[in-house]
Amino acid sequence: MPRGGRVTSCQTERVSDVEAPAPAPRRGRPGYDRDRILEVAVDVFIEQGYDATSVAALAARLGLSKSALYHHFASKEELLSVALDEALGGLEGVLREEGATQGTPGERLGYVLERAVRVLVEKLPYVTLLLRVRGNSDVERAALERRRAFDHEVTALVRAAQSEGSVRADIDASVATRLTFGMVNSIVEWYRPAGSESGADLAADVMTVVLDGLRTR
Repeated sequence: MPRGGRVTSCQTERVSDVEAPAPAPRRGRPGYDRDRILEVAVDVFIEQGYDATSVAALAARLGLSKSALYHHFASKEELLSVALDEALGGLEGVLREEGATQGTPGERLGYVLERAVRVLVEKLPYVTLLLRVRGNSDVERAALERRRAFDHEVTALVRAAQSEGSVRADIDASVATRLTFGMVNSIVEWYRPAGSESGADLAADVMTVVLDGLRTR
C-alpha cells in the first residue's frame, strides 16, 4: 500500500473485480408443499373422519403451525374440496375420453367401467374419502351431486347398450349401475397397491365379472 494509506485506482479496480461470495440458499420447511399437505390431510380425514379432524390436528401431524398451514389452504373446507375434486375430476374426465365417446354403446360402457377402476386405483385415497362423505356440508353435498351425475351418465350408457342388444335388458339399467359400482367402490376397502395385483389386472378382473354377467348370450 502506498504511503499515507491511500488506495490507488489500480488497486480499487482489482478489489472490485473480486466477486462477492454467493448468498447461502434460504431454507424453507422441508418436504411440505401444497400437494404433500393435501396428501397428509386426506390420510388424516380417512383415519379420524373429516368432521372429527381439527385444523390443529392436521397441523400437528404435519409438524407445522396453523398459520403455516393456512398459507397453503385457506380452511379445512378448502382441503376437503380440493381432495374431492381430485377424485371426481378423474372420474368425470373418463367420460370425456375418446373411448367413452366413440364406438358402440357396449364398447363405450366397457371402456368407462375399466377406466373407472383404474382411476380408483390411481387415486385410491381421494376416492376413499369421496366414498365416505355423507353430505354434512355444502362441499360434501356438491360432491355427492357430482357423483350422482356421473352415475346417471353411466346408466344412460347401460340403457343404450341394452337397446342395441349388447347387454341384457332384463335388468333395470339403474340397478345394474348401482350393483356394478357397489362392487367397484368396495375395492377401496381391501385393495392394496403394494399387493400382487396391478391396477390393470384388477380392472380386467372387474370387467370379466361385470360384463360376463351383463352380456347377452
